[in-house]
Amino acid sequence: MTSPFVDLERPPLRAGALRSALVAEGGLWSDLRVVAETGSTNADVAAAAAAGAPEGLVLVAEHQTAGRGRADREWSAPPRSGLTFSVLLRPPGPTRPMWGWLPLLVGLSVATPLTRLSGLDVGLKWPNDILVAERKVAGLLAEVVGDAVVLGVGINVSLRGDELPVPAATSLHLAGSDVVDRAPVLRAVLRDLATRYRTWCDADGDAETSGLLDDYRAACVTIGRDVTVHLPGGRELTGRARDVDGAGRLLVEGTDGVEALAAGDVVHVR
Repeated sequence: MTSPFVDLERPPLRAGALRSALVAEGGLWSDLRVVAETGSTNADVAAAAAAGAPEGLVLVAEHQTAGRGRADREWSAPPRSGLTFSVLLRPPGPTRPMWGWLPLLVGLSVATPLTRLSGLDVGLKWPNDILVAERKVAGLLAEVVGDAVVLGVGINVSLRGDELPVPAATSLHLAGSDVVDRAPVLRAVLRDLATRYRTWCDADGDAETSGLLDDYRAACVTIGRDVTVHLPGGRELTGRARDVDGAGRLLVEGTDGVEALAAGDVVHVR
């Protein structure tokens, strides 16, 4: 395990080596770019999507100066201390009613390889926050651009305690991960995402047929927990998270029965 007191080196990513490993004829990833700095990888990829860029673009930033997460929360970190990247997907038309599953799918494609590589117990807080020991180690942002979906990922890799974007967060380094090299983490996440996404597309977006629903339920640490959910419009719901349904909604049993939630900020009640 990596000691949290070691001052880690932060070497740059090697774009050529990543392209050789991930961009292949017939594969999902058609173009992979690494830039030294940008405001937001999601904004850049969204602009590329609007301009007609094909599916499979991956943009990685060594430093992101205007990153944001869900609800427009800022997400920033020192250069080369994390993985910040966005991908461009153009899902087949029949999947559109189930596009709400895509952020959950990406969350699973981050959590699964992180569990394998890090030696840590990594879980998903609904809908797509990646947690280690109840602390957030990675987050996602999804945006629809016409017939495309842009999915942004931010993973805290080598951040020290005083560098965390919020006090309740953590990093792979601080949590004692077996791996704090960003390149193998990026390769593993993109390979997992490519496999899950194509399986989901082949099933026309059906989470149950593709196996996505079962995999998500197994990784979701919210199910079975007492929660408070901050809902759009300022309403709060407190109860027991019972399940995630076929549409990706969280089923919460409160005083008035079970409610299916499509959006909301979840707080796990200790």
